[in-house]
Amino acid sequence: MFLSRMENHCFLLFVFVFQAIFILILYRGGPSRVFRGFVEAPQVVVDYSKRHDVYTNLSLFTRAPNEDAMPYCSAQSPVLVGPLTITFKVLPSERMIIKRNPFVQSGGHYKPPHCFPRYKSAILVAYRNQEKYLRHLLYYIHPFLQRQQLSYTIYLIQQVGTGSFNRAKLLNVGVREAMKDEEWDCLVLHDIDVVPENDYNLYICDEYYPKHMASAMDKFQYTLPYKSFFGGVSALTPEHYMKMNGFPNTYWGDGGETDDIATRIHLAGMKIVRTSPHLGRYRVMDYNEETEILDPWRRPPSQHNTRKTWKADGMNTLQFRLLSRTKHPLYTKITVDIGYVPPFS
Repeated sequence: MFLSRMENHCFLLFVFVFQAIFILILYRGGPSRVFRGFVEAPQVVVDYSKRHDVYTNLSLFTRAPNEDAMPYCSAQSPVLVGPLTITFKVLPSERMIIKRNPFVQSGGHYKPPHCFPRYKSAILVAYRNQEKYLRHLLYYIHPFLQRQQLSYTIYLIQQVGTGSFNRAKLLNVGVREAMKDEEWDCLVLHDIDVVPENDYNLYICDEYYPKHMASAMDKFQYTLPYKSFFGGVSALTPEHYMKMNGFPNTYWGDGGETDDIATRIHLAGMKIVRTSPHLGRYRVMDYNEETEILDPWRRPPSQHNTRKTWKADGMNTLQFRLLSRTKHPLYTKITVDIGYVPPFS
């Protein structure tokens, strides 16, 4: 009798614990959300004095003999190593980058040859005659993404003409054109002159909120320049992007649009989540530390009233002329005429 009562109590305790776990999973948005910490980041202190080549162990990924019977990719890639060696001293040739990335298909598309990917990410880069930056980025970003076992495509959105550069509008164009190709899980908006330093910085979206990934750039001594900063690299689901009406179309020249974007996120009822600084580290090309110390980076002043304009300036008012869409060996180039900066804007 005594044992029977004990067994009864143990069974009830088991049921209680199981229900608690089940409720936690529902509350947090599914099992992937609950255990995401185990997938996204190593649970140890990262030692950046010990770095690895970005192409380390990629040769372990070989083509499966039967694609129809491929398993899903593991929740955490087996080849992640953490800190990576990043240098811009030697400019890689396009031929060399192609040779080192044999599974990248025409248009800069890749899917793991050995397993079925769990995530699909579009990498969107606003571009204007920055060939040197482009080659450095492609050399590092292709193997970086392959290490994470993602399906991805790299899109280059090129602005023509001699008018002021409009990064935010080009990214709106990129989102619209990329979504014609695939139902992407994640849109990664990437500056052309920054390279990630840690392959545990996963290029996937947060389930609930826009994610700022470049949370620690060497240009800013690996700290945020200010609280609302959203520049460098960010990741949004298509739903996030449309909920905030995309990016503004009216910022011509450098600076300003990142504050507008941060404000839009909050006005749309969301918040910014950030990759932890020990993972979200980035090197900036042509960054001169001495110059930065003498002339520190400052938050650009904004002449826009985002609270009044965000619903009428974005994806719902985007206008452009598509000039060409070309598949190159390492990327898809989308060339557009986005107009010019209006007088007195």
